[in-house]
Amino acid sequence: MSPLRTLLPCLLVGLTTVASAQTAAPKAAAPAKDWNAQYVLGPDSQEKAGVPKGVVTKFRLDDSKTFPGYGREWALYVPSQYDGKKEACLMVFQDGMGYIGPKGNWRVATVFDNLIAEGKMPVTIALFINPGFAPDKNNPTGKGKDGKPLGKSNRSFEYDNVTDKYVTFLLEEMIPLAESKGYKISKDPKRRGIAGASSGGICAFNAAWQRPDAFSKVFTTIGSFTNIRGVISNGKEVGGDQFPRMVMESPKKDIRVYSQDGTHDLTNQFGVWPEANQKMADAWKAKGYDYQFVMGEGTHDGRHGGMLFPDAMKWLWRDVR
Repeated sequence: MSPLRTLLPCLLVGLTTVASAQTAAPKAAAPAKDWNAQYVLGPDSQEKAGVPKGVVTKFRLDDSKTFPGYGREWALYVPSQYDGKKEACLMVFQDGMGYIGPKGNWRVATVFDNLIAEGKMPVTIALFINPGFAPDKNNPTGKGKDGKPLGKSNRSFEYDNVTDKYVTFLLEEMIPLAESKGYKISKDPKRRGIAGASSGGICAFNAAWQRPDAFSKVFTTIGSFTNIRGVISNGKEVGGDQFPRMVMESPKKDIRVYSQDGTHDLTNQFGVWPEANQKMADAWKAKGYDYQFVMGEGTHDGRHGGMLFPDAMKWLWRDVR
């Protein structure tokens, strides 16, 4: 057999291999890791047989004296154990409608049902409040391409501002509105807590900071202790990134804080969330605050905070029954 006839099949096999390699579809990129998948709700976030269930009732506030022109949705959770003979404790939740459902990350009613029934937290009414929203005057019922109502949200102005305006709104409008429904709510700050996530998280701490005579317990997750208002206002307003300095320079206040963030939280033009939350924790530690700070691996997401929520409530309310 001639050398050419022997070599030809080998050349054809080689060319076929090269052609196959050149036309093969590229491998799909590996999906990004879900840093939040490790955070799973525990038994206190699940409905349990035989546990009395509280009632959630939704309401609407059409306008506000503190934030004129902005209406909002709000709701109350009242535990089964509340009988009106004794003042209930209070926990206020910012972005409230996101906390009330029986599914999702928070499941506040279910957690409160379980913990109150087990004697691990006091009889507590929950007040859920959404940020203010003004519908588009030209199309008040319209929705954008994203399905959201047309109009202007007042969320950042209400939540990210480092002033007493929002807590004044709570004390002069929302809590009296809740009491007007026939419920007795304690005015003792040790029997009042406040909670929120992201901008709602800094809002919760700021409310207690401004009025520790009204709130002494704070649950903040992925808190936006960054310069949001400073950037938006071009430096005319104080940003939340100033809070560590404010904590260090002020006398210690009677506030108990449970805080959470994740190493993969946001970095953007307003700041670096993990660094900002760590600085807050460092300031609380230096000033001797009663606090817990949990730094996980999560993103700007509620799953880690939701997993921690029942234990946070037990820790925050441990001195009240």
